[in-house]
Amino acid sequence: MDHKIPQIHIEDYNYPLPDERIAKYPLPGRDCSKLLRYKDGAVDQWIFRDLPSLLPSGSLMVFNDTKVVPARLHFRKQTGAHIEIFCLEPVEPCEYNLSFAATSSCSWKCVLGNAKRWKEGSLFLVNPQDEAVVSQLDLRADLLSRDGQTGVVQFTWKGAMPFSRVLEICGTIPIPPYLNRESEAIDVDRYQTLYARICGSVAAPTAGLHFTQEVLDGVERRGIDIRKVCLHVGAGTFLPVKTSLVSEHPMHREPFSVDRALLEKLIEGGTTIAVGTTSVRTLESLYYCGVNIIRTGRCDGVGQWAPYTEDYPYSTQEALQAILDYMDSRGEDTFSTGTRIIIVPSFRFRIVDVLVTNFHQPESTLILLVSAFVNGDWRKIYSYALDNDFRFLSYGDSSLLFRPMVNG
Repeated sequence: MDHKIPQIHIEDYNYPLPDERIAKYPLPGRDCSKLLRYKDGAVDQWIFRDLPSLLPSGSLMVFNDTKVVPARLHFRKQTGAHIEIFCLEPVEPCEYNLSFAATSSCSWKCVLGNAKRWKEGSLFLVNPQDEAVVSQLDLRADLLSRDGQTGVVQFTWKGAMPFSRVLEICGTIPIPPYLNRESEAIDVDRYQTLYARICGSVAAPTAGLHFTQEVLDGVERRGIDIRKVCLHVGAGTFLPVKTSLVSEHPMHREPFSVDRALLEKLIEGGTTIAVGTTSVRTLESLYYCGVNIIRTGRCDGVGQWAPYTEDYPYSTQEALQAILDYMDSRGEDTFSTGTRIIIVPSFRFRIVDVLVTNFHQPESTLILLVSAFVNGDWRKIYSYALDNDFRFLSYGDSSLLFRPMVNG
């Protein structure tokens, strides 16, 4: 292990989070949540609809427009045993867009509920309401391989319908397990951002759940340039770190894409506001993508510890320009790759100056990211939120964090 990889004890990022402080349901209005502002070391509170007035005018604001898919499916064996299948990522075809477009068969890596009851044989979709459209699909699942609680599952169906539509008809939205409830009708709308566009996530980029069209209009009136990235959020994003040392925690790979116009805007410089930790991970990964292209002529993704293993001599502009040159050489307008980047204290932020984010689980990689962003001042922020009745996690309240030394 490289000596420059930070040796961080995850127990140092614990805090008491009573169950009653976890928001089990969203508020009636998306923009009615509380908004904690952290700036110049001081903390105060607002309402989320006030957000536009608190942002630096003329800046760049970046959203993640991934869309949550109804990735949880309930099957039964011929014996009657129920098996829950939670789709994580496509295997064949391996590209999200191709897998969602498949019209008769595809395979996915999945989490298997009640896995010990399924060793072989086809599963049949549970259809308690005996809906005709579900019956006609005749969706079945076969286990191709297994590794503990996960496995590769092949889905087959009839009717030449794309798999994305099959999931919409047959699946349920996979709300986070810490909500301790089943998905309900309200989650179909509210566990999705207003601007969600590209299917692929199994968890919502929750910082964006607060935005209404009125707030977005207010952001634009401030002269703020709104741009999008797409990072498909994996199931591991919100999981607590299980190892004592963070250096032993494996980060999962998440695919992302950015377009030429955003890269050109980032090269111009200025204040960049990221909506959500997924946008931060995407934007900050770009530097290391550029470094890989400069050194090897290609980018196969960003490794977990790439930011910590050496001091890179390239400027942010040089790295971003390398990506643009790479796209030019291939005649592409979109840059797509994947990242396993972990952002922990000692990380050098090269692109993001301001962060909009929710309040995260104790001992999670997201708490580590927040701590890195505010130079270790996360306890002041979380203590204020706990003392002032803020609501926590996916359906909870929001925060606006200015990275120290950034002028608003």
